[in-house]
Amino acid sequence: MKKQRQPSDFTCPVEWTLDVIGGKWKSVILFYLMEKETLRFNEFRRLMPRITLQMLTNQLRELEADGVVHREVYPQVPPKVEYSLTPFGKSLEPIIRLMLEWGRRHEKRLHGGSEGKEARGTSM
Repeated sequence: MKKQRQPSDFTCPVEWTLDVIGGKWKSVILFYLMEKETLRFNEFRRLMPRITLQMLTNQLRELEADGVVHREVYPQVPPKVEYSLTPFGKSLEPIIRLMLEWGRRHEKRLHGGSEGKEARGTSM
């Protein structure tokens, strides 16, 4: 689990944001929770097959500790645990949506779409 940060640890508000959503998997986890609303651990594993069990566990714990993700444990056998966004986590939706849009444009650029040709200074 990551260490609790203090205001003096950062010099820029962007650092606060990256402290919460930074890294390879947190934004992806948030994206899927925005789309699906509630997910179980194994559903994340199906959606994100390249993430390790330990990494998924750590990322979910950190997001929960930061108040972004809610973990609901149901008292039944076998145990059932569901993850969802908190209201604070939902406030990140505009950021994740912008990342999604930028990623789509970047993908087109890399794969030779018209936006990519314009960015490289060539015409169609």
